[in-house]
Amino acid sequence: TNKFSVFDIKGVSQPVFKAPKAETETFTSGKEYKKSTLSLEERVNNVMSVGEEVITAEEVTALLKAREHPIVYDGFEPSGRMHIAQGVLRAINVNKLTSAGCIFKFWVADWFAQLNNKMDGDLKKIKTVGLYMIEIWKAIGMDMSNVEFLWASDEINAHADEYWSLVMDIARSNNIARIQRCCTIMGRKETDEMSSAQIFYPCMQCADVFFLKADICQLGMDQRKVNMLAREYAGSKKKKFKPVVISHHMIMGLKEGQEKMSKSDPDSAIFMEDTADDVKRKVKKAYCPPNIVENNPVVDYAKHIVIGYYNQIDIKDSEGNVTTYTNPTDLMDAYKEGRIHPGDLKASVTEAINRIIEPVRIHFSSGEPKALLE
Repeated sequence: TNKFSVFDIKGVSQPVFKAPKAETETFTSGKEYKKSTLSLEERVNNVMSVGEEVITAEEVTALLKAREHPIVYDGFEPSGRMHIAQGVLRAINVNKLTSAGCIFKFWVADWFAQLNNKMDGDLKKIKTVGLYMIEIWKAIGMDMSNVEFLWASDEINAHADEYWSLVMDIARSNNIARIQRCCTIMGRKETDEMSSAQIFYPCMQCADVFFLKADICQLGMDQRKVNMLAREYAGSKKKKFKPVVISHHMIMGLKEGQEKMSKSDPDSAIFMEDTADDVKRKVKKAYCPPNIVENNPVVDYAKHIVIGYYNQIDIKDSEGNVTTYTNPTDLMDAYKEGRIHPGDLKASVTEAINRIIEPVRIHFSSGEPKALLE
């Protein structure tokens, strides 16, 4: 259920996602949402497969039993180029969740990016980057049927009383030390010098969960602390339901010892509009020790990006023999046992990633999408 339907582009071989037939349901917003035709067990499996950590599995099952369309939330700062973790992995996970009937609310955190001094705090530039990111998800094959994009500045201005009352109550309910522990969500260390605006950031992100009436917080492991803050707040206020926290895996940087990709180090990440030569060069230089899968970024890409997108990876050896792996565990076992050479793995990952992002390159080669890059 996690393959994609993408643009029909001549010369680009892509899998075809045949989603289950689904009825639609109209909500008060006027938007029609697809109902999942999967069984409860299949819905639960799809949702659970998104998380490296899920808090809690029992709550996921109870939620899907009770609700046809649980609301899932993720917020993102428009803050520059998009790498494949945010582009491809996010699309894979959204499609899994919406196939289970979830409504996915993207919180386009333009004000948050301004607070965090992204794009030098220029809100106009931040909004342009937000539009660029949405276009990428469209091009890569994200199923938009059950997806909404909500701009933080617009929604907060339209419902200021509700939003700021929540923020103030969360701020009053926590001391400075507790909030500072959450500041790692901005890519900061607890000991970093921060502006008072940045200290306020976790209170606002926590408020987003309740403002958007989210049943599930679906962000990366790096956002875990503020999601747990939301659960604590729900408990302290005796709310009937705490938000479920589904934290996805953080894709490694390409260099040795990089726990995640860094936009500030272009060679540590593959970006969604990188050229084929860029991808080849970066993967060729990537850290990939033989027989070792732990902290190996090329193995990480093969598991989470390639198998995640295609449900398989084809490894061609030096003699031209092709072995297909559909299970990440089988792939890792073969690599640990030396049955896959690092060079062969790199070549296969390079070819697959270039195939995955080719529709994005073409999408941004003309028209309005091209203007966004300029």
